Amino acid sequence: MARYIRHACVFCALLLAALLANATRVQVVQSREYDGNPANRRATIARYQQPRGDILVGGVPVTGSMDTGEQLRYERTYRNGPLYAPVTGFSSQMYGTTFLEHTEDGVLSGTDPMLAPLPLWNDVTRAPNRGGDVVTTLDRRAQEAAYRGLAGRKGAVAAVEPATGRVLALVTSPSYDPAELSGNNEAVAAAWDRLNHDPEKPMLNRAVRQTYPPGSTFKVVTAAAALDAGVVTDLDARTDSPDPYRLPGTTTRLTNEADGCADASVRDAFEWSCNTVFAKLGVDVGVRDMAAMAQAFGFNDTGVRIPFAVSPSTFDTTVDKAQLALSSIGQYNTRATPLQMAMVAAAVADGGRLRPPYLVERTTRHGGETVTGSGARPGRQVMRPSTAARLRELMAGVVRDGTGTNAALPGVLVGGKTGTAQHGVGNAGVPYAWFVSWAQPENAPEPQVAVAVVVEDASADRGEISGGGNAAPIAREVMRAVLGR
Repeated sequence: MARYIRHACVFCALLLAALLANATRVQVVQSREYDGNPANRRATIARYQQPRGDILVGGVPVTGSMDTGEQLRYERTYRNGPLYAPVTGFSSQMYGTTFLEHTEDGVLSGTDPMLAPLPLWNDVTRAPNRGGDVVTTLDRRAQEAAYRGLAGRKGAVAAVEPATGRVLALVTSPSYDPAELSGNNEAVAAAWDRLNHDPEKPMLNRAVRQTYPPGSTFKVVTAAAALDAGVVTDLDARTDSPDPYRLPGTTTRLTNEADGCADASVRDAFEWSCNTVFAKLGVDVGVRDMAAMAQAFGFNDTGVRIPFAVSPSTFDTTVDKAQLALSSIGQYNTRATPLQMAMVAAAVADGGRLRPPYLVERTTRHGGETVTGSGARPGRQVMRPSTAARLRELMAGVVRDGTGTNAALPGVLVGGKTGTAQHGVGNAGVPYAWFVSWAQPENAPEPQVAVAVVVEDASADRGEISGGGNAAPIAREVMRAVLGR
């Protein structure tokens, strides 16, 4: 009898060992396979079992969570969804996350380990952390002014604080309501299909993910390169610049929309945006120094994050002299995002120092305790302070006496640069109207805001005044909102 008992004990021990081995195989060896299996909905169900943290603008949430009572319990909601869509992105039970909803998902969903006040205890209890909040740098009034100014026209606005790099406004138009994509029903699938096939591309973040030929706004970069390289020493001296200007090595003649550009001084050429003067300046500076200045401003940088990725703005470094002439007036292969051009204006405003832009001020636990601090990073000197001072002088002249008078504000020193970027085969496309600017109240020691505006459906007038007529008034209202005027 004892022998049978021993056999039974051995058999039970073998069964126990097999059970433990199988449990180890399932829970350790094959855990990733099971976790990634589409049929395993446990992680998805757990993800939506509690409210998501909020994204805040000016201390007020612009997101929320709605209890649906379904298996995927909480759906994302948005307040003024189209206004903030380029910043928040969407959080969808079917299509994932974008923009801040994506880059800050760990905080918002509660999975970031830093949210746990007692990490070891949480590991034992497996209790989920409540989603934290993301506090943005946005200025609500500036965001609203930019959105209102675009008024549904295709385009974008970016505004930053020069001294810190804080993003004050980031608007794209036309926009969409991210709430349409929050759930998991047929209406969400229909909205996804409609938005992705809309020829107006409402889900395209034109402020950071679309690059445009910057046109004459790039003359700020060309002027900086010419001043820093010593090619220009006197802003009021006559330049040896014929009108029209024959592009080097070609028979193509470059002309101007404005009159009086032949041998115009840099000051006059900047105020009235003479293509011939700045194309020749770019050639005189040379590819090496032009490329170095463009790259110092942030062109060709593939690593810009705010914290989500920004499409790189480009300046071709392998051009011949004719191509360099066109590149120096924002044509040929030169392309920029609105955020990049706001960075250009901000560097001029901040004495030649460029502060990397950032959108997240801090992240907090649900109760308000700070988890991570500001996204601010050290800046870099783009140009000599004396060069920046002379550029501020030039840009102030554009608003005072040149093509940018529509951006003027009472009691405020405003500097700007207009641009009309032609594109398409034979420049047949409707031109893009640009305006970049900065503003300094008379009682302030330094400029408080830098803005870039691009309007795609600008007036068919191809003159430089198009940027001043279409884009400058939008920039003015954004600057007014930031300054509280």
